[in-house]
Amino acid sequence: MAQRKTVAEQIALAKEDIKQQENKLKLLQQRQKEQERKDRTRRLIERGAILESLIDGAAVLDNERIKAILQTALSSRSFTPKPAGETGKTTNATRTE
Repeated sequence: MAQRKTVAEQIALAKEDIKQQENKLKLLQQRQKEQERKDRTRRLIERGAILESLIDGAAVLDNERIKAILQTALSSRSFTPKPAGETGKTTNATRTE
């Protein structure tokens, strides 16, 4: 027959369970931060590749020159983020005239 645990034993088990859950939470948070870093690195690499493909000789320009080119190119435009999935293209079905 199983013995009943005292309240003190139950408290000790609950504290151990809390400690295990806190450690699990820390590990999950570390994984999340690592994934966010990987996603950011990938995004930066992809955008850098796009930039180099659009600017002639970008690979040999220094960062200050690239920054100046981008500032000049973007200073006359206003960019607002579009909702995800919106491409800016319209079709006859969605266009109102």
